Amino acid sequence: MKIAQALERVGGKHLGRPYHLWRYGHFGQPLLVFPTAAGFAHEWAAHGMVETLEDWIAEGRIKLYCTESNVSEAWTRRENPPDWRIARHQAFERYVMEELLPWIRQDCKTPNIRVAVSGCSLGAFYAANFALKFPEAFPYALCMSGRYEMRHFTDGFQNGDVYFNNPLAYVAGMDGPTLERVQQGTHLTLVCGQGAWEEGCIEETQALADLLAAKGISHARDIWGRDVSHEWPWWRRQARYHLGRLVA
Repeated sequence: MKIAQALERVGGKHLGRPYHLWRYGHFGQPLLVFPTAAGFAHEWAAHGMVETLEDWIAEGRIKLYCTESNVSEAWTRRENPPDWRIARHQAFERYVMEELLPWIRQDCKTPNIRVAVSGCSLGAFYAANFALKFPEAFPYALCMSGRYEMRHFTDGFQNGDVYFNNPLAYVAGMDGPTLERVQQGTHLTLVCGQGAWEEGCIEETQALADLLAAKGISHARDIWGRDVSHEWPWWRRQARYHLGRLVA
């Protein structure tokens, strides 16, 4: 089966260079995909995710936008001080909201179209974070094997920018109009296995799901078995199962 695909270069203002974006499909629900700690735009293709969703893409039920990220600058490498690294994450956020999201909407020929988000591992953090902070733009997030306590990656350092990019911190503090926006605007599906290499992910998935429940934020908690590991074969199965509900 052939599906339309293209490699694009988007933006440049906020991150100092255009970022690569793989686009798959011609029509359907737009889904913005954030990569794992590898940060590569081609990751979902390389690991069989695009093939897993190929029929829905070809049928015009879903349209994938797979961006690269600066995750190593912001979170996984410790060479630079944490205040510099969180500033790089903030730059990536501006890239998504001010450059990438408008580009996707122009590509969809719908100025205000709402875009679903997804990711695995650290990509799940990005998906959850964008949906929780910008629910008017991102009405659905599929988050697989995510990490949601981001002070692990700043060696305990915290400032305002870390706080507001740390879901297990800022969701606990949500109230008033900010909470109402999220309650009315988005839904998060949190998925995690209990097998190999899910340490940290399973605890933080449960903790975030508990917080969402306490705050009345629409969500689904889907905990898979002890044989389910932090690996692509399981993420492909989880994506197929949950995205099927999104595009039905």
